[in-house]
Amino acid sequence: MRKLIPTLTVFAALVASSVVHAQETLRVAASPVPHAEILEFIKPKLKAQGIDLEVKVFSDYVQPNLAVADKVVDANFFQHQPYLDAFNRDRKTSIVAVPNGLVHVEPFGAYSLKIKRVADLPDGATIAIPTDPSNTGRALVLLQKQGLIKLKDPTQILATTRDIAENPKRLVIRAVDPALLPRALQDVDLALINTNYALEAKLVPTRDALFIEGADSPYANLLAARTDNAGSAALKKLTAALHTPEVKKFIEEKYKGAVVPAF
Repeated sequence: MRKLIPTLTVFAALVASSVVHAQETLRVAASPVPHAEILEFIKPKLKAQGIDLEVKVFSDYVQPNLAVADKVVDANFFQHQPYLDAFNRDRKTSIVAVPNGLVHVEPFGAYSLKIKRVADLPDGATIAIPTDPSNTGRALVLLQKQGLIKLKDPTQILATTRDIAENPKRLVIRAVDPALLPRALQDVDLALINTNYALEAKLVPTRDALFIEGADSPYANLLAARTDNAGSAALKKLTAALHTPEVKKFIEEKYKGAVVPAF
């Protein structure tokens, strides 16, 4: 029996070592900027906690949710609650927000290559807004706050162009795929662009936007997952890692007000 003790001790040490170094893979779909950049920033922290974070980058607003629904990824990070609600309704999916998963707000802004002030917007000007329902309404509400249009219900976040009650400048409002809005700037007088796409196009919202939402915007970006895994231990670790003072500092210093922490 004495001869077995060293062997058993070595075996126990090997087992303990394998447990310590075991890694669980967590796959998260994200938009390139700022979502994937924020996730890349916390990778080392999660690695030390046994989570191997794989970031899958998508450039549109549809595939990240389909990837979650089809179990290609475990979660995604790119959207706000109004968009998620509209997606679930239209696509018959049941994706949910991860508990306590709000991370940041991307104040929505309006950009132009043709004018420097809203007051210079000519009658009959063409304005491009996002096609997806939640951001269409968001854009129209922002146009109303600038006095450019008047909606039947100013609080309707899912308003469409049919809900415009007054359009004194006879503005022509065109719906454009969100990812194509920066390119549309060449062809329109004004474009309302989601901040992630504005940043990708090297626009600085706090410098380049003619007008922009305040930091009190209700459109906080969140982590989303399926109902069967939204409360998993791995996603709890991810949520905790995203809500640290280090992440808040990273967001504030890197994006300089174009992205605002929501925690």
